[in-house]
Amino acid sequence: MFTTHSIFNKMNELGAAKVPFFFMIDFLKEKGEVIPLSELNNDILFEVNSSQKKSINKKIKFEKFPLNYEDYLKRFEVVHQNLLFGNSYLTNLTFPTKIETDLSLDEIYEYSQAKFKLKYKDEFVCFSPERFVKIENRKIFSYPMKGTIDADITDADKLVLEDEKEAAEHATIVDLIRNDLSLVADNVHVTKYRYLDKVKTNDKNLLQVSSEISGDLEDNYQEKLGTIFDQLLPAGSICGAPKKKTIEIILEAENYERKFYTGVFGVFDGENIDSAVMIRFIEQINNHLYFKSGGGITAKSDSFSEYKELIQKVYVPIY
Repeated sequence: MFTTHSIFNKMNELGAAKVPFFFMIDFLKEKGEVIPLSELNNDILFEVNSSQKKSINKKIKFEKFPLNYEDYLKRFEVVHQNLLFGNSYLTNLTFPTKIETDLSLDEIYEYSQAKFKLKYKDEFVCFSPERFVKIENRKIFSYPMKGTIDADITDADKLVLEDEKEAAEHATIVDLIRNDLSLVADNVHVTKYRYLDKVKTNDKNLLQVSSEISGDLEDNYQEKLGTIFDQLLPAGSICGAPKKKTIEIILEAENYERKFYTGVFGVFDGENIDSAVMIRFIEQINNHLYFKSGGGITAKSDSFSEYKELIQKVYVPIY
């Protein structure tokens, strides 16, 4: 496993040689893997921009044991006070939830219906609905996702799009990502703003709100793939704004290690690149499974609503 700058140097080296490779980078950009596709083995399984739909032929056991609301509230207050003091405009607060399921990590990987899927050894599995960046024909695209609601609620689409807190949170992240892309690209602009995607899960349907932002890269961008990702990470949608101070707040409030959760993974095909944010993430720790999830907190956030959203995001998209 590579550490810090060697991750990005290797991406630059392979990109310049146009060698197809897989990569994954943890939340704090401290560890990662960069492996030519010709050298990959079955320890790492992944799908990028998948449209596969495979149903499982059994009733699923899936139980969750979240931290209690009182413990969540203590961490929420750390974030909320920083927001009120103006140290952050938006902070993504996450926690691990212990789960019990009769699904193996292999089954979760195989049957999860998600655009982006990754299984890393016997350590974790990710089934992410959120693309990080796509680079195609000298153009870079990013798709920040902020805003989730139970799709079966009456007028759910209207409620989530008209919710003042959700709108402010989404606008903040779009502005942050637009600024991030401007570090590596020209002519950066929002091409689609606040559109809805439907996600089906093992127990309900969700609506999630995304936007599309694009920009133009230099002709030799393949030589700078690692440099580009180094400048863009951590992903704005899973930390907040301003990024540097908000990460300090996250480390103080969460009091656990995200590791690869909320990092990114992706693939370079020799010409173009596609990648995902590692959300919807199940990790095996000491023979127990933990689902890491969270949400964006603003000064207007209600603690109990945020607590319920954290639990709502603990699911598998298997049916």
